[in-house]
Amino acid sequence: MRIYYDIDLTGRTITTRELHGEEIVRAGRYLIAKTLLELGAATVDPLSPANPLIFSAGPFAGTSFSNANRTSVGCKSPLTGGVKEANGGGSFSYGLGQLKVAGFTLHGASPEWVVLHFKKDGTIDFDDAAPYLGKGNFEAQEMLHKKYGKKVTIGLCGPVGEYQGLLAGIAFSDKDGRPARLSARGGVGAVMGSKKVKAVVVDMDKIPPFTDAKKVNVAIKDYAKMLLADSMVTNFYQKIGTMGMADLQNALGGLPVRNFSAGQQVDVKSGEKFKMGGDHISQLNVSRGGEHTHACMPGCVIQCSNVYVDASGKEVVSPVEYETLGLLGTNCGLRDPDELAQMNFLANDLGVDTIELGATLAVLMEAGLGAFGDVKFMADCLAEIRQGTEKGRLWAQGTARVGAHYKVRRVPVIKKQAISAYDPRVVEATGITMMATAQGADHTAGNLPRLKTREMNAEQIVEQSLAHQARVAANDSLGLCIFGMSVTNPNTEFLVNALNAAHGTSLTKDFFEPLGRDALRLEYEFNRRAGFTEKDDELPEFFYSEPLPPTNHVARFHGPDVHAMYERLPAV
Repeated sequence: MRIYYDIDLTGRTITTRELHGEEIVRAGRYLIAKTLLELGAATVDPLSPANPLIFSAGPFAGTSFSNANRTSVGCKSPLTGGVKEANGGGSFSYGLGQLKVAGFTLHGASPEWVVLHFKKDGTIDFDDAAPYLGKGNFEAQEMLHKKYGKKVTIGLCGPVGEYQGLLAGIAFSDKDGRPARLSARGGVGAVMGSKKVKAVVVDMDKIPPFTDAKKVNVAIKDYAKMLLADSMVTNFYQKIGTMGMADLQNALGGLPVRNFSAGQQVDVKSGEKFKMGGDHISQLNVSRGGEHTHACMPGCVIQCSNVYVDASGKEVVSPVEYETLGLLGTNCGLRDPDELAQMNFLANDLGVDTIELGATLAVLMEAGLGAFGDVKFMADCLAEIRQGTEKGRLWAQGTARVGAHYKVRRVPVIKKQAISAYDPRVVEATGITMMATAQGADHTAGNLPRLKTREMNAEQIVEQSLAHQARVAANDSLGLCIFGMSVTNPNTEFLVNALNAAHGTSLTKDFFEPLGRDALRLEYEFNRRAGFTEKDDELPEFFYSEPLPPTNHVARFHGPDVHAMYERLPAV
């Protein structure tokens, strides 16, 4: 049994309901899309009190089941106008699970800024948030720990979210207490700010009860062994981390460089060192004493995170990840990982999406406000955003709105959300996912960066993308990090047996992919009700007209080629 809370912020009333069995299992993306549809959120103003903000923990939350403590946050996106589920790592769901909390929905808006405190005794306090307003996330986090103690985990609305900047995500504590794991995309932090919720503090307790705790413990150990025997985990995620994707994309020509005007920063075949690649950065970081195998959440054995240090061995930021490296790094013309790390820290302190931020800054450079590679210009922009000046508030509205304001022609967005670090002219399968997904230009909806597609037609790529999207959505609906999919997806019988032991269900292996397909179907329906059409799946014009060096590819596919893919999902 788990508890779900509906919290009316306007009247400060709380309704609780017990969840059992499959109600606990169907969490994350599935729960968010289903709940938002049921509440009629598709037609609301996303920054009004009528937009629900949902936090969901997976069925293994509160345990050391590897990579199973992701937190899903969902609402109608103020950035895209469509459905949004943004998930982050850290210890927040670990804390919720330990209090036997499956999740909660924030309704309405608080009349005054508030900190919600989930306490061990099952009550929730509404505390004054005034002391924390306007603070950077690291200072606010430290102040919150001084008040609530060290045995808590925190979900935090940063200073940009306070004034409803659409760059804002929601920062969760990592296992070491940093406010550095973000549900970042789609403006979920702006929705938290619109509700005047500065932070959610959750007491840590103990592993929650399960139907068959012994079997669950065995499954936890067996899953860890399976991951540690997997070559993708040991040779890629543990060894280099996600930033290793930079080396691959630079080689393929799909890396975002100077506002998506090139696909390669360095021709390594000519002998030049690619200093923004994972191979170089990992070696540099380890040589300085940095931690390059680091778990973002309790119990995770994948450990793809890192703690990046400067030349003196002092911590700068945790973590440096590929998407940040691509959008906030090479896309802005940076060539020095130390400069990237500094920008990454500033972004984390503001609690903003580094993908959206990097794309926005590059559009400002394209508009002539700064030069590509000018890290001082980037820092100055972040200072304006932090202070909430007139310019800062404009820039905090994200890439699409900034591009429109300055009349920039090359604006890399789909559904008004910045494209992730895979140029769709080259990484076509990921591009098709980003075009079609109801989530906006989000690679995590179904990333296939290694799929060789040039000899494939739209129909063939759509088939691959759709199948992969269903598997991803299933993982996202179970609180599982997608970096475990090389083990999770081929072992669905093992997974459902663990779920059955945990919550007394009688699921079969055939439960897994239909769960993902159900989530996709619900998301597609939400966006349909919100008014989206195939025109919203189109890439910006420059992707079709500008060949991308060094491959000189242009985009081959259009909105009508991909929009109807979700109508192909098997009937329920």
